Amino acid sequence: MGHEPIILGIVGDSAAGKTTITSGIAAILGSEDEVTVICTDDYHKYDRQQRAKLNISALHPDCNYLDIIEQHLALLKQGQPILKPIYNHSTGTFDPPEYIKPGRFVVVEGLLGYSTRRARDCFDVKVYLAPPESLRTKWKVKRDTGKRGYTTEQVLEQLRKREDDSEQFIRPQRQWSDMVVSFYPSSEADEEAGANLNVRLVLRPTLPHPDLSEVLRRSETASAPPAVRLTLDRDCNKPVDTLEIDGHVRDEKAYELMDLLCNSAPYGDRLRCCIDMGSFTGTTGEQLRSHPLALTQLLIAHHLLKAAHEVH
Repeated sequence: MGHEPIILGIVGDSAAGKTTITSGIAAILGSEDEVTVICTDDYHKYDRQQRAKLNISALHPDCNYLDIIEQHLALLKQGQPILKPIYNHSTGTFDPPEYIKPGRFVVVEGLLGYSTRRARDCFDVKVYLAPPESLRTKWKVKRDTGKRGYTTEQVLEQLRKREDDSEQFIRPQRQWSDMVVSFYPSSEADEEAGANLNVRLVLRPTLPHPDLSEVLRRSETASAPPAVRLTLDRDCNKPVDTLEIDGHVRDEKAYELMDLLCNSAPYGDRLRCCIDMGSFTGTTGEQLRSHPLALTQLLIAHHLLKAAHEVH
């Protein structure tokens, strides 16, 4: 039996931002040898043409090999290798499978990762992404027209057809997460301005989140509301903490929070040295950076490093 990896789940609807979140976390955690990234889209039963003929969406559990996902997660949790299928989003067909050996950390992103109890039990940290539907629609149109060969009308029609499956199968998984991540525009900002998006983090007591109160007590200015806020709330009818970070948060405040997260995590120095935190590609291909995104990735990485320290 191999080492026992720490497994992170990143679940959300199509174009909810899973890959953007995942790439930054993987960069924080270490080299490719240390971090294995898996997408559960690879476990579709049917290719694109078959789904159209059967009139079934990729979001439906019957369109995915959930039993094989469970089996592979269990093997990875034991440190064992798997032979993973590969779904090619460009062609809508399947490529030859890939032999995967788990690194110290395994990041599993996709649509249905928390849909069964056996799968959920394999994750050390579970994150659910929940941007506003209007923002997710814009992200999906941009991605699918730019990278997957669809027209805008085709993407919008696909979203319409998938809405029932999203409501029935994807969104209920929110209740099983340790953290809910929702990027959203401020009232005066354009929704396309990704670097200026705010983030709202639902922090459930299923994880021991770091104490941020010392930093948050220091208000931004006497005349303006703070750009970072921690409040009590309810989510899925359960009490939670909510951490909100505005896109316009000052550099000094963001770096203060980053230092706190690094200082409270085992191996915190490796968190500080990552230059890719919060970076993403803008609408015209330029590289942008967002403090809310960086702090979200850093908080998730904090929990993974803490779990790894406790296991090893």
